[in-house]
Amino acid sequence: MSSTDSQSGAKEHLNTDDIEALLKEASQSLASSSGDEAPASGKAPEPFALGDLSPDDGENTHYDVDLLDEVEMDLRVELGRTQMRLEEVLRLRKGSVVALDKLAGDPVDIFANGKLIARGEVLVMNDNFCIRVTELVGA
Repeated sequence: MSSTDSQSGAKEHLNTDDIEALLKEASQSLASSSGDEAPASGKAPEPFALGDLSPDDGENTHYDVDLLDEVEMDLRVELGRTQMRLEEVLRLRKGSVVALDKLAGDPVDIFANGKLIARGEVLVMNDNFCIRVTELVGA
């Protein structure tokens, strides 16, 4: 979204000419106050009106969520952790059981790009494991 699009809902907005006029008035005021140069017009500078700078009500604000469709991220669900010696890892075979530091029914941690973002519970739906988000973790 360009800056022109974001300003289109405002009643008044600054353009380049307004900014240049403001800078010119400011530099003349500084020069006259320091005694370097008299104002070019011979009169005192007038205040510059910036218009309404209060935020709008947000009705015209449109966030295009479709821009995020192609963003890739690593999503990881952690059931639990354990520490094993190398010889224990080498003894793992099909059907081996690895004890984790969480109990059955404890919430699982959900990480996005390595950062904890939520916690949830494991479900089985149509023979697939699923995660129901139960808590969003704030920053």
